[in-house]
Amino acid sequence: MTSRLKTPEEIKILKEGGQRLAEILALLASKVKPGISTLLLEEEAMRLIKEGGDKPAFLGYRPQGAKRPFPASLCVSINEEIVHGIPNEIEKIIKEGDIVSLDFGIVHRGLITDAAVTVPAGTIDEESRKLIEVTREALASGIKAALPGSTIGDIGAAISRVVRASGFTLADDLVGHGVGYAVHEDPFVPNVGIEGKGERLVPGLVIALEPMVNVGKSGIKVLPDGYTIVTRDGSRSAHFEHSIAITEKGNIILTSNE
Repeated sequence: MTSRLKTPEEIKILKEGGQRLAEILALLASKVKPGISTLLLEEEAMRLIKEGGDKPAFLGYRPQGAKRPFPASLCVSINEEIVHGIPNEIEKIIKEGDIVSLDFGIVHRGLITDAAVTVPAGTIDEESRKLIEVTREALASGIKAALPGSTIGDIGAAISRVVRASGFTLADDLVGHGVGYAVHEDPFVPNVGIEGKGERLVPGLVIALEPMVNVGKSGIKVLPDGYTIVTRDGSRSAHFEHSIAITEKGNIILTSNE
């Protein structure tokens, strides 16, 4: 399927929404500390989204093959949980030394942006600190490679190069994606790739890049709730994500306040 390109006006709207998302994400990240509950983070996310006049993109979203819609606006994934942790069905209390991934999207003026960060709760060990730093660096490397005329394979090659050098692994089968008109659109954006291969990046393409990096092996499994994906070996995982727009001159990070 051909990717649906966004107009310059739509990219302006996506940037507005992305900046709102970035502000909320920063506020939520600042609240992550030992003793805080995942339910409180979900309630705060909903309050902040509605306060801005926007809607949560994930609440009620039903991916292909899912048995039920996603029941929250925010994904909160702790330690070995890679992505899609549900914060409001089984309330969890964040503990000292945990690492916590926050991932969500908003619908602003009918268009969707999506972003994620991983943050420490209190003091974390050196391996976890390195994991967060490597994952952040892998995302930055992928964004740097996402230029007009480059390919999807160039992005995956750049991300995987950073992760391979660290000794960590990329979570199997989990990828970035197109975004804007829907939560998930074409094209898929794998975190591994071959330079020069895959779909060509053209102005108007809007994609979400999201490396998910494990301390241990790359294997994953889905918990019985149907959504939470964890490392198969129980090792920790980190996740960073930005939505970006490809332009004539390079790219715009939509979900950044910088």
